[in-house]
Amino acid sequence: MGWVHGIAVTTMAAFLGACASTHVAMPPAQSTALTDTNRTAFEPAGFTSFCERFSDQCRPTPGGSSTIQLTPQTWILLNAVNEKVNGAIWPEDDLKHYGRAEYWTIPTDGYGDCEDYALTKRRDLLQAGLPSEALRLAVVYSEAAGRHAVLTVGTDKGDMVLDNMVGQIKTWRDSGYVWIERQDAANPMRWVALGPSYSGDQTTAVGGSNIPGH
Repeated sequence: MGWVHGIAVTTMAAFLGACASTHVAMPPAQSTALTDTNRTAFEPAGFTSFCERFSDQCRPTPGGSSTIQLTPQTWILLNAVNEKVNGAIWPEDDLKHYGRAEYWTIPTDGYGDCEDYALTKRRDLLQAGLPSEALRLAVVYSEAAGRHAVLTVGTDKGDMVLDNMVGQIKTWRDSGYVWIERQDAANPMRWVALGPSYSGDQTTAVGGSNIPGH
């Protein structure tokens, strides 16, 4: 974990420990990584303006790796951040919240939709010392949620999915989603396609603001 300050991870996990499920079992010994294609994808609506307002969240980490070592301490950290953010934000779609169909932000008023959860988790994990290359926003699709934003974390045990609609962190294969696109590991401003071409409307706003218990 040369790129992670061990003290930062330990401190963050301890700080969030009161609301973290530290007993959550580690994922299987090995899972496959989510493979990018070489095809550039259009960034989601709202992403560019987010980076204009939060430029520090859209920069690569110097010397950062796209794969982190998933130790018990890091697993505690991921679960702590996932649980904290899921419980801190109340779901509300952008049209009702901001009067526009798509507005990506790190909310300060306790309300947000799926991409706002993912952006907040990414910020917290960046602050804990994880590299931006391993923390990649992704757009997925399911019949239940439609287009939906999640955060993927690249680890030596495969890509993990932090999702506001599911409390438990899952591997990408276990998520049940159709994977559309996500940030390029080398350039957070660039998006790449995932898997085969998706026939859905790429310009449709990202939704999925509901989470269990909210």
